[in-house]
Amino acid sequence: MTSAPQRSGTGRGIAYGLMAYGLWGLAPLYWPLLAPATALEILAHRMTWSLIFLAVVNAIRKNWSEIFAVMRNPRSLRLLTIAAVLITINWGLYIWSVVNHHVIDASLGYFINPLINVAFGVLVFREKLRRLQWLAVSIAGAGVLFLTIDAGTVPWIGLTLGVTFSAYGMVKKKADVDAVESLTVETILLLPFSASYLLWLFIQGDLALGQHNGWHTLWTLMAGVVTAVPLLAFGAAAVRVPYSTMGILQYGSPTIQFLVGLLIYNEAMPHGRWIGFIIVWIALVVFSVDAIRSGRNFAQSEE
Repeated sequence: MTSAPQRSGTGRGIAYGLMAYGLWGLAPLYWPLLAPATALEILAHRMTWSLIFLAVVNAIRKNWSEIFAVMRNPRSLRLLTIAAVLITINWGLYIWSVVNHHVIDASLGYFINPLINVAFGVLVFREKLRRLQWLAVSIAGAGVLFLTIDAGTVPWIGLTLGVTFSAYGMVKKKADVDAVESLTVETILLLPFSASYLLWLFIQGDLALGQHNGWHTLWTLMAGVVTAVPLLAFGAAAVRVPYSTMGILQYGSPTIQFLVGLLIYNEAMPHGRWIGFIIVWIALVVFSVDAIRSGRNFAQSEE
């Protein structure tokens, strides 16, 4: 029987999870506030100000010694360098998608992300899939194929976002470094590139920061907070909530993104596109049912 403190911890974890995925889902409403900055400038601001925010967090936590230890470890540094490249591609494409009115395309990537994780598990970790997992992956593949045939082009935005984020998670799992420390090291590695690009824009007179009203400057400087806070909430949720529950909560982010693209930005959803997304959603239902059943069986075996 679960004790009261455990229930309280789980409830708090679910609240953190809802915060993380809710903020990620609402992100498409934030990045356009930084216009007329280009997607590349926004990406550079996101990297730079994230490090500054994380520096404050690490100062409060007094864990700089752990971060320096990670950076002196060749294996960890190599893996986090790969992670930094992957998250740069993911962040950059996501911001580009939002500012160029492809929010629904981006949401597809995060809908299929858990299924791509499963595929990576088979290909990289040689994991064996259960029947319902095979069924879910097959249905999702059919949905992506349908979207490709219907649109006459591969849904490259969704696939790239899904694959890069899954690969990012896989590399981070191999690195086995605390979430805050890992993100700090990644942003340190990216700082020379992001800061150099912002400096180059400033010299050219093309830097949007400081050239508009005070609200624009504030939104730009807040890019680090907007990036780091959901990640910190996610980390707090992950240690308190069962894996199967996190698997369900993660659909909140792309669902909100999809609704933002559909209802607020009025992005097109022809009949064929609806059908493709519905097929993917059916795959996610199958995947979720399997995750819930598997979680229950694991809990029973532990009793």
